[in-house]
Amino acid sequence: MTAPLYNKEILRLAASVADRPRLASPCATAERRSPTCGSRVIIDISVDDDGRVTEFGQEVRACALGQASAVLLGRGIIGR
Repeated sequence: MTAPLYNKEILRLAASVADRPRLASPCATAERRSPTCGSRVIIDISVDDDGRVTEFGQEVRACALGQASAVLLGRGIIGR
């Protein structure tokens, strides 16, 4: 492998992870932890009557890859 693991785009995404506070009254909450590195992500969602996500919150304690992934999820989940 010759490419660096943490490139500029990954680091840029990871730096913007704090924009989604946890929800006060979510419809559902999930928590996942990586046994490999100890990264932990908790997500909260609220959905409408059709099952589409209307609100999303998260708490992320993760490496740059986990943080960047959380940012991408947050950008695309509303309305799904």
